[in-house]
Amino acid sequence: MNSITLVDAFVDANKWMELFPSIVARAKCVQVISQGVSGTNGCLQLMYAELHMLSPLVPTREAYFLRYCQQQNVEDETYWAIVDFPLDGFHNSLQTSFPLYKRRPSGCLILDMPNGYSRVTWVEHAEIEEKPIHQIFSHFVHSGMAFGANRWLAVLERQCERVASLMATNIPDIGVIPSPEARKNLMRLSQRMIRTFCVNISSCSGQVWTAVPDSSDDTVRITTRKVSEAGQPNGLILCAVSTTWLPYPHHHVFDLLRDERRRAQLEVLSNGNALHEVAHIANGSHPGNCISLLRINVSSNSSQHVDLMLQESCTNKSGSLVVYSTVDVDSVQLAMSGEDPSCIPLLPLGFFITPMELMNDGGCKDEANGHNITTGSLLTVGLQVLASTIPSAKINLSSIAAINNHLCTTVQQISSALSSNCVGSCNEGDN
Repeated sequence: MNSITLVDAFVDANKWMELFPSIVARAKCVQVISQGVSGTNGCLQLMYAELHMLSPLVPTREAYFLRYCQQQNVEDETYWAIVDFPLDGFHNSLQTSFPLYKRRPSGCLILDMPNGYSRVTWVEHAEIEEKPIHQIFSHFVHSGMAFGANRWLAVLERQCERVASLMATNIPDIGVIPSPEARKNLMRLSQRMIRTFCVNISSCSGQVWTAVPDSSDDTVRITTRKVSEAGQPNGLILCAVSTTWLPYPHHHVFDLLRDERRRAQLEVLSNGNALHEVAHIANGSHPGNCISLLRINVSSNSSQHVDLMLQESCTNKSGSLVVYSTVDVDSVQLAMSGEDPSCIPLLPLGFFITPMELMNDGGCKDEANGHNITTGSLLTVGLQVLASTIPSAKINLSSIAAINNHLCTTVQQISSALSSNCVGSCNEGDN
């Protein structure tokens, strides 16, 4: 992505949210203080942002700040500087209900490179009064991996690849995609699915989450929300999220969950039905960065209407997402015909996989069975169900018990599948 396109995304709050769906939950330009000259050069805006982690166990960070954009010449090279800085002395009346999160001078320098690329240098600098964080995420947050510069850059790099793929006209797709416009619409639908999933499994927008009393590690949280607008099924939605530490590398977990052929091993996620890929859109250099349209092959004696599943998987150095939602054939045809896909109802489920290193208090790697544990991952599972088609309905205990049981079974089956895969690969290595 070139510098002009990047700068435009930073000064437009909606584009900024789209560029960082797994970090920026909400954003808006409160006031344009200075328009700047020659486009965005010298632009100064009062911004609001709510930053989230993809788990209700990590508090959201909310802030008002000033964002300044300027072109700079340094040693015969032209940079764009995007700088965020606090409001101290400007607006004392802007208070937030969240824990203190104040952006100290932060941002990025963007240098144009050949062939439409950019070199980006990022700085994150903040003053934080953190609410207590669940211990399973404490290392991830306190080390800076959750909201630090490395994560911003990793997500930016991934999203730039995705945007380049969206605009490309020479990438061959596989399957039943009839035109470039159909491809773009399917990608936009998938982007909305990702964004909906990210927002609905975090603590953004003041969502109130309740702990499930009998969860073993106190990591299961549930919430409900009433939906009456287009884009999601209307009614009362029940959402459950849990996070589990797994002693397997991040990419092993990602490969299991993104592969529709291996997902059939996980009966709780496939309902015993086989999945067959009917369309495939590659949108990044890693083979796991792709969008798939999957046909759900129900058993021959079933009276179920055959549905499709839209799935997007994406990975970067800071973590991976696998998100999917069932869609009916008519909705897919609507999107592919060039109609606006924003009305298609999506209720996404999925996984957020975070690479982790376990460190004990002495700074040494933990041990298990006499072996050093050097890598592991945190698996966050987010499930959503339409509990009632009436938004004003009340949730009952049986629905909560059912989704909690489904969540626990999902984690158990994933752990078992990873364990058997590991044993198989180890035995092959021994032979």
